[in-house]
Amino acid sequence: MTQPISHTRWFLVFWLFVLSAVAFLDRVNISIAGSSIATDYGLTNSQLGYVFSSFLLGYALFQTAGGWLSDKLGPRRVLTVGVVWWGIFTALTAVVPSQLRGALLFFVAIRFLLGVGEAVIYPASNQFVSWWIPTQERGIANGIIFAGVGLGAGITPPAISYLMIHYGWRSSFWMSAVIGLAAGLVWLLIARDKPEDHPSVTPTELHFIQSGRTLSSNQSLPDLTTPLQLNTANSLPWSTILQSKDVWAVTLSYFCYGYVAWIFFSWFYIYLAKVRGLNLKASAFYATLPFLAMAICCPLGGAIADRVTLWRSKRVGRCGIAVLAMAMTAVFLLLGSRVASARLASVVLAGGAGALYLSQSSFWSVTADIGAASAGSVSGFMNMGAQLGGAVTASLTPAVAARYGWTASFYVAAVLAALGAAAWLAVNPDRSLAATQ
Repeated sequence: MTQPISHTRWFLVFWLFVLSAVAFLDRVNISIAGSSIATDYGLTNSQLGYVFSSFLLGYALFQTAGGWLSDKLGPRRVLTVGVVWWGIFTALTAVVPSQLRGALLFFVAIRFLLGVGEAVIYPASNQFVSWWIPTQERGIANGIIFAGVGLGAGITPPAISYLMIHYGWRSSFWMSAVIGLAAGLVWLLIARDKPEDHPSVTPTELHFIQSGRTLSSNQSLPDLTTPLQLNTANSLPWSTILQSKDVWAVTLSYFCYGYVAWIFFSWFYIYLAKVRGLNLKASAFYATLPFLAMAICCPLGGAIADRVTLWRSKRVGRCGIAVLAMAMTAVFLLLGSRVASARLASVVLAGGAGALYLSQSSFWSVTADIGAASAGSVSGFMNMGAQLGGAVTASLTPAVAARYGWTASFYVAAVLAALGAAAWLAVNPDRSLAATQ
């Protein structure tokens, strides 16, 4: 009798979705609590922007290192340490004394180091995908993982607002830290770096995974029981990665993607409250719409990309979907920024966030495919581009808004979304980096 196929890979993908949600809870909570923090410590919007940017700077600078560590040590170990790190620095945000002189520097340092820890989440997830998910399922797998972005960012406004009203802003950071530590412990217990090492994977599931992935079973990752074993046998040299026009094109596009996405993560709640004039309750509600759209559109975009890839080709399914999605984002941003009604503007702009996230899985599926055993390094380098874009957003958006108005800030984002769409035209998803050595 044939042994039934197990679905362990999808349970672990689901838990990466949970970790993704926790990561965005930890990083977006400060945008909701930001006004209260600014009041307590006498910070201006520009100074608050420095705090936002410090997280993204740490996150961006350590993307490549996080990807390299994931390639060498495996996603189980790296993600476990990373989640503990997030919990510590999220908790430290809540213990900065209100009367402390130079509190701005402490917030900048804490958020920078939080960014350093969170830098491992998606490169490590992509390394997991390269080992566990056959190429024909990578769109939907990445879509599910990144749907955690929408869930985490979506539940943050109402959850943080509730805690702020009833218990003060500090309680929200304690809550985020505890949730993160619990999720990380579960990951340590249930995860393995390779399906070959997981006791719950049946031979049928293992054969299915191996038949569709771009890595061979004789390539290795270190065992968690070894003290600090580095794996160098299968790594691509950095010269090969940095000479690839596909890597640079997808990184440029992801820079544009990050710029647009972080307008929603950093400033959308404040924009609705301070610029559009919505009260705290209404702002919290409407600020969730972009993130709900992200949560829905991320797996939807991945599923569509997988289906079109099977129907036509990776060029159409991965690149074509990304071009269309980012072009639609530009249109939504242009329209939403000019709508007079605050509530209708929120809905239209949320459509832009959803359209943007239709393209999310394409970035990570392509880097997993072309990077193979070095998927963590390649995707980490790409994600550095997105976070640099986000860091620019955090500081540039209020500066543009102060000088030219908030409509101009959304116009800049629309132009970058269009540039991101154009960059995908230079990407060849079938060109493996290993084949270019």
